[in-house]
Amino acid sequence: MAMAAGEVVARIEKTLPGAAVDVEGADCNFSVTVISDMFEGLLPVKRQQRVLDGFTDVFASGDLHALTIKAFTSREWEAKNTAGFVQISL
Repeated sequence: MAMAAGEVVARIEKTLPGAAVDVEGADCNFSVTVISDMFEGLLPVKRQQRVLDGFTDVFASGDLHALTIKAFTSREWEAKNTAGFVQISL
């Protein structure tokens, strides 16, 4: 049974309340970007484990085959998305 993108988002939001989630993909292969301050102080592998905690059953059943995770704190996400922009005063 294939998963829907909405179910992926719901599982992440249940595991990490208040997280911002962007999901791409379909059926049994998804990529997600997750922004949560619950990642503060965690190494990348620990962040991924926190996200994966909500998917143990669907990996075991084969309903989900792959989940690529990019995990950021809100501060990291803001810095990533403003890097390279230079403010010019006229």
